[in-house]
Amino acid sequence: MSTPKDIVRDFLLHVRSGREVERVRQYMADTVLAHQIQSEQRLTVDRSPEQYAEHVREMIEAYGDFDLTIDELLADGERVYARWTQVGRHVGEVDGFAPTGRPVTEVASAVYRVDSGQIVEYWIQIDRLGITTQLQQGA
Repeated sequence: MSTPKDIVRDFLLHVRSGREVERVRQYMADTVLAHQIQSEQRLTVDRSPEQYAEHVREMIEAYGDFDLTIDELLADGERVYARWTQVGRHVGEVDGFAPTGRPVTEVASAVYRVDSGQIVEYWIQIDRLGITTQLQQGA
């Protein structure tokens, strides 16, 4: 039986990476509480596996086939902390910035809560200012 840490690692490597988005239902419950932790505004949305898969496809449209490296993965019971680095190329419009083809690096982390073998909730933080700064430099 897979541990919560195994589930989150495999989810990141297969689904979040964009490599096997179609496997999303294997890792996510029918409804997942997605807490978007932003300093200017906290937001929680209900996200279905299909919505998550579409989000990953949008990232691929914006950044091409990107590389995702898990930098840290820690587990405490049903909660798993993951920190990753994602590197792609600016190949699609992002926040009004026309594609430049330049590399873009995203640094992010999340805490995932796993119940009955599936992700049911997560709290994610992304260095959005860092991404914007990279896009501005390419403009």
